[in-house]
Amino acid sequence: MTSTARIEESLRETIISRPDMILDDKDLMHALIAANERAMGGNIVDLRGIAMERLEARLDRLEDTHRSVIAAAYENLAGTNQIHRAILRMLDPLDFEPFLRDLGGEVAQILRVDVVKLVLESQQNDNEPVIRRLGEVLSVAEPGFVESFIAGNREAPIRPVTLRQISHGDGRVYGTRAEWIRSEACLKLDFGPGRLPGLLVMGSEDPHQFTPQQGTDLLAFFAGVFERGMRRWLS
Repeated sequence: MTSTARIEESLRETIISRPDMILDDKDLMHALIAANERAMGGNIVDLRGIAMERLEARLDRLEDTHRSVIAAAYENLAGTNQIHRAILRMLDPLDFEPFLRDLGGEVAQILRVDVVKLVLESQQNDNEPVIRRLGEVLSVAEPGFVESFIAGNREAPIRPVTLRQISHGDGRVYGTRAEWIRSEACLKLDFGPGRLPGLLVMGSEDPHQFTPQQGTDLLAFFAGVFERGMRRWLS
């Protein structure tokens, strides 16, 4: 038995006893297929090899899709847990002022946004004592401001949740932090019959935190809970 005729007996026995080692090794299988094609010569078309290549390419695509689905499911679960935690924290305060302060503090931290602002349409002005005390979170705007702010320069239907990337924030909402804001979520609030609408704005310095391609279901749920909490305070 020469070394060129047969491989070492111990290696041969290992391969025979555990052929799955070769089948599971992609590089080794490619080498074996290439050697087989060279042995057949250039005039023979190996249809089985072509079919295997196509199946392998399809398997690679399926694996990529599988990884993408898992990543999307994990991201969705993480987002759901984040919204739930923020809502529970938002429901803790028993008074209105702590409720709003937490909105711009711990709730904003849980949501991982840089600024949270509540805008209420009203005939009053920013000189009201409560508004002055809560100026970092609460601001008052003239009637019609909410829809105008959400629409911007577009003539499109007003949606409950609008996500967008911006070059800078609106100073009427963000104040001195406006120039740092690069994306925002605008949640239109309905406080019930006979009341002017409101607007909850979440601003981020990250231009990719809020984009129009993202889903809005979780933020719409958060806005619905916030609306109901505000109706209790306004009543």
